[in-house]
Amino acid sequence: MRRIALPSLFAVLLAVPAPFVQAAESYPSRPIRLVVPFAPGGGTDINARILAEPLGRELGQTVVVDNRPGASSIIGTDIVSKATPDGYTLLINAISLTINAAVYRKLPFDTRRDFAPISLVSDQPNILVANPQLGARTFKEFVALAHSRPGKLTYGMPGPGTGVHLASALLLMKVKAELLSVPYKGTGPALTALLGNEISVYLSTFASALPHVKAGRLVAYAVTTAKRADPLPEVPTVAESGVPDYEYATWYGLLAPASTPRPVVNRLNKATVAALNSTDLRKVFVAQGLNARPTTTVEFAKYIDSEITKWSGVVRAANIALR
Repeated sequence: MRRIALPSLFAVLLAVPAPFVQAAESYPSRPIRLVVPFAPGGGTDINARILAEPLGRELGQTVVVDNRPGASSIIGTDIVSKATPDGYTLLINAISLTINAAVYRKLPFDTRRDFAPISLVSDQPNILVANPQLGARTFKEFVALAHSRPGKLTYGMPGPGTGVHLASALLLMKVKAELLSVPYKGTGPALTALLGNEISVYLSTFASALPHVKAGRLVAYAVTTAKRADPLPEVPTVAESGVPDYEYATWYGLLAPASTPRPVVNRLNKATVAALNSTDLRKVFVAQGLNARPTTTVEFAKYIDSEITKWSGVVRAANIALR
């Protein structure tokens, strides 16, 4: 009986990978949906639209961007977590993916369990911008104005508990300024409000604010990374402006639903890395203040884990109430 069972076992083991190999060989055979869990105009949306065409070329299919904003990116993220894991519904999300895991007691998905990380896409500094009508032309003038009018100025945020919310709150704590927070569905709507002089300042993703700064519609106070941003070399960092221990950057990454066949995930990673390494895409990224960040699937998974740990620590240290 052993002579019969053993070959049978080998036959079963050899047969198991066949559907997955076939899935990889035939994938993709139709357009791919790329869900953006924020409103159009924000940094995540910009990354998606820059990446969609070169990624589609690498895969030989159209990549269709689908904006599903709301609830601090939770709505769109949940859609992908429950999508069929076949590689035809993908998620591009930002640092909010890991911050939500730190600030929410219960989410409709598990950030570590319900997604298959594909690759980091990019990162960028944030930039503190204001409407020129505010009157302050520099970061120090803004802080002085805020001190003279405690609780009177306002700052926008793309939803409570988001990265911009925590980063803004941390910055205001460090300069001992009191501003009222105003939530929006994303960076695009928040910038629209700022341009309309409905709020005082916004800690925007760099790519979203850059066109408005260059056109003179917004005043740039400072960038949040350790180094100045090449597209706006005249704008100082927050550290240079008097807050030496402050640094914050926004990152973006591509994910699939968990249980997506490994050959499909690997195919997506290979195509994404190739797209991100292309000269044309990198030129577009640089013009937008973005840095391409291609990674392996394992590297991105480890990065997600480290970010959840980091932001959980910030939430505890700042005594931010879990939602």
